[in-house]
Amino acid sequence: MKIAILCPTLFTFQGVSRLAWQQAEELTALGNEVTIFALKANMRPPNNVHLQILGMPNSFVMQRAYRLLFPLDIVKMIKWVPKIKGFDEIYCYEYPLTWLGYFGKKLYKEKYIFYNTHFNPPEAFPNLIERTYVKFRFMLEKYTIKRADAAISISKYSKNQLKNIMGLDSEVIYINIDKQRFHLGIDGTRVREKYDLSNNPIVLFVGHISPNKGVHLLIGAFNLVSKKIPNARLVIVGKHHYSNYSRDLAKISDSSIIFVGDVSDEDLPSYYAACNVYATASLWEGFDMPVAEAQACGKPVVAFDIGSHPEVVKVGVAGKLVPVGDTKAMAEAILGFIKLPIGEEG
Repeated sequence: MKIAILCPTLFTFQGVSRLAWQQAEELTALGNEVTIFALKANMRPPNNVHLQILGMPNSFVMQRAYRLLFPLDIVKMIKWVPKIKGFDEIYCYEYPLTWLGYFGKKLYKEKYIFYNTHFNPPEAFPNLIERTYVKFRFMLEKYTIKRADAAISISKYSKNQLKNIMGLDSEVIYINIDKQRFHLGIDGTRVREKYDLSNNPIVLFVGHISPNKGVHLLIGAFNLVSKKIPNARLVIVGKHHYSNYSRDLAKISDSSIIFVGDVSDEDLPSYYAACNVYATASLWEGFDMPVAEAQACGKPVVAFDIGSHPEVVKVGVAGKLVPVGDTKAMAEAILGFIKLPIGEEG
């Protein structure tokens, strides 16, 4: 079959991008002819997969505005809508390329499948401008998503959310973690040496540095941990998107908290291997790939009891869920995995 995968960006450090890349690789291995369409990319596609770049502005602010107003770019629509003609199936990840999926169905009678990874709830963003942006985007994407022929969700939570919000049923297909990359026995020495961490206990987080990821809450929990274990370190891997938010995080951080920015997909397993505990204070997750990757590397996980976490986190010796927003409970869980319960003197 001839299959199109529409993903707004194909970036190395982005869960949706990695999922689309993985899907393209799997479909190609089954003998399909696959083309990925993206607005922007810094990843090479899998072998024998074609990549078509539509283009968008370089600045983060302009990118967000452009995504919102994408259907009004008449020149680009005239150029690219005909290029999706002739495909048997179109898989769409996220707005605004759901518009191309919709036009593929409407104009060329192609099967349009929405791949449901997440809907950002407006309440997860403290800033009024952000909440307004998310609400407006949701209104625009709802029109195209409701008209899909079928849908796939990455968790039962995402399936229920899609049904409740869009009235669209979906098949649940959990994300397969690449066990060749994420597994037991990886050497994390190089990461520890790079940041002069020696044998310090390390708490790791991987993800975008944004309000909905609750990085401020994670730092708050870690500050409680460091009071009991002064040599503990929090390593935060991820790209900064919100300058004001990042400045606020800097104000509540000290030298025990290390922001390392983006790391390559090749280096990421070593970061999991280097940590003692993986922790996330994310306020919403459709699946949470880093949680699953950390567990595949044999690391215990501490997370808020939200979204898909009850489906993904292996609770018990391998992980613990704590009430959302409860930084003390998160600190206790982290300390428990580091083998020093809160309340004891370090």
